[in-house]
Amino acid sequence: MSDKIKSVPSVSVTYARSGASTKANTLGMRPMQELAYEKRGEQYLLIKSPPASGKSRALMFIALDKLENQGIKQAIIVVPEKSIGASFKDEPLSQFGFWADWHVEPKWNLCNAPGNDNGGKVRSFGSFLESSDKVLVCTHATFRFAVEAYGVEAFDDRLIAVDEFHHVSANPDNKLGQHLGQFIARDKTHIVAMTGSYFRGDAEAVLAPQDESRFDTVTYTYYEQLNGYEYLKQLDIGYFFYSGSYVDDILNVLDPDKKTIIHIPNVNSRESTKDKIKEVEHILGELGDWQGADPATGFQLVKCRDGRMLRIADLVDPTSQGKIQESLRAVEMKTDRDYVDIIIALGMAKEGFDWIWCEHALTVGYRASLTEIVQIIGRATRDAPGKTRARFTNLIAEPDAVEDAVTEAVNDTLKAIAASLLMEQVLAPRFEFKPKNPETGPTPGFDYGEGGYDPDNCNFGVNEQTGTYQIEIKGLAEPRSKEAARICQEDLNEVIAAFVQDKPAIERGLFDEELIPEELTQVRMGKIIKEKYPELDAEDQEAVRQHAIAALNLTQQAKRLATGEKDGMLNTALIDGVRRFAMDVRDLDIDLIDRINPFGEAYAILAKTMSEDSLKQVAAAISAKRTAITPDDAKVIAKRAAEFKRERGRLPSLTSPDAWEKHLAEGAAAFMRFRSEGRYE
Repeated sequence: MSDKIKSVPSVSVTYARSGASTKANTLGMRPMQELAYEKRGEQYLLIKSPPASGKSRALMFIALDKLENQGIKQAIIVVPEKSIGASFKDEPLSQFGFWADWHVEPKWNLCNAPGNDNGGKVRSFGSFLESSDKVLVCTHATFRFAVEAYGVEAFDDRLIAVDEFHHVSANPDNKLGQHLGQFIARDKTHIVAMTGSYFRGDAEAVLAPQDESRFDTVTYTYYEQLNGYEYLKQLDIGYFFYSGSYVDDILNVLDPDKKTIIHIPNVNSRESTKDKIKEVEHILGELGDWQGADPATGFQLVKCRDGRMLRIADLVDPTSQGKIQESLRAVEMKTDRDYVDIIIALGMAKEGFDWIWCEHALTVGYRASLTEIVQIIGRATRDAPGKTRARFTNLIAEPDAVEDAVTEAVNDTLKAIAASLLMEQVLAPRFEFKPKNPETGPTPGFDYGEGGYDPDNCNFGVNEQTGTYQIEIKGLAEPRSKEAARICQEDLNEVIAAFVQDKPAIERGLFDEELIPEELTQVRMGKIIKEKYPELDAEDQEAVRQHAIAALNLTQQAKRLATGEKDGMLNTALIDGVRRFAMDVRDLDIDLIDRINPFGEAYAILAKTMSEDSLKQVAAAISAKRTAITPDDAKVIAKRAAEFKRERGRLPSLTSPDAWEKHLAEGAAAFMRFRSEGRYE
């Protein structure tokens, strides 16, 4: 077993355990469900809320009200895969204070029906539309075929509820997104969309901007959810590197005492040995001595070196998959912590899979997308008695100097870092940025610390009840339109998701020693926002850019303060670091924030987790791709140069000692050259 794996988590966060997110009101609703129910009258509702916050039950409350009080004929629940249909089984809601129970006739839960999606299930769907029954549950695939078979008109006056909404895309090739666009254009259905990660791994927009603007949003953050748990206090997230075969190194990061879901690599990935069955056997062998299979559950029994018996569910071997899946649906999964110890899976046990005792989600190889990573992390963030700490580990093969797939290895590394950066943002409190000027004053509900609100300096306030951190910044642009204000309030994580998935940005931010941070924070982020929100005018695009880069860089600087004195080990103080950075820099201004490289702290973690040779190899592979200023970038830089002239009364100088001013001058010159060459229309 190698000793190259270094356990340096890239994110580690502690929470207050207030118990608030698990307490129910008189109607039996937890806080997120209550928030959603308050907006039950909206025709288009988007619920953005983390795993285990109760989205399925929130929908039940809303759907029952629409059926009873809003003139809706039927409710159609659409889930991405059959197993998630179980989340919408009958619930006796009246026992907990609600005025009705949730009931689905067995024949209308098409997730359990025989036949394929484009055959008998579609005919059953047609029968439901003609019936007087109220609720149907089906997969995304069945729904798509049903819309094609019966037309959008057949769904008038009905509720369509789409679970795991991030599967939708505004791309014309995405059928589900296409159909939803048609429903919104016809405007005769109600739509409730639910997701734990409202961004796609491919960075495509989920909805077209004109459609998205029709939705009212309920946002419940990871911070609110985890801060309000009773038991789970700490969450660690890390990417760790190994060399050789992962099965030889897995015990460096796998603790047999922790309830763990292991996702082994796809057989087509470079991490795979190409024999998934032998990989599972090897993992079992590393854990101890195999004692056979439990005849009742099908779980593999392995005796550890210390004499303890591990119960391991193997979801990889197709010959036993059916029995294991059935065993994992047993009531003991929720009631008995020792029912199963480790689950080994390949494509299963991700989205919608509910095992509250899971303490460690261990994933080998980079997965298909950021969304998938967020979903896998969600498997470990359930609250359960005795569970105080959870972790996600992404085990990644280091680039090998002799292998051909160095580029692929580099891409995996960058994607893992992007996932880590995004999760830091997702797990942080909600930021509310305000421009600092002579007229600003304290906001009710915020605690500004011992000295209270200081009218002469930038202030930092906390509203613990809403999980919101308010930070004043000099020179911050305010959004002018309602949509820009909504983006700054609700969608900064989506903007940051697009930015950290931008390969040129992350490559240069990590490995370009000559980087001027403003090239990323102003030019690259500005370009991404312009492409993402083309309907906003230039001033609103700039306001969104400033808010997004402030959120990202504030979290990164907080992490630096949290790790600075601990030799790379996070002091589980990301949240305290945010507070400390904001308090340390009382004269916070947007220019200072723009001068911070958003990827600087990620590189510090990478340097501690990857071997020096591999790190040099990655850096060399990326520096070889360095390119000159493009015509598009030159246009953006030239606009920044014009702003510079307007503010300073002079043009930026090519001989300036300030690197950014010099870059503005170079960009403006490149723009003039490209224009004279006819490169712009």
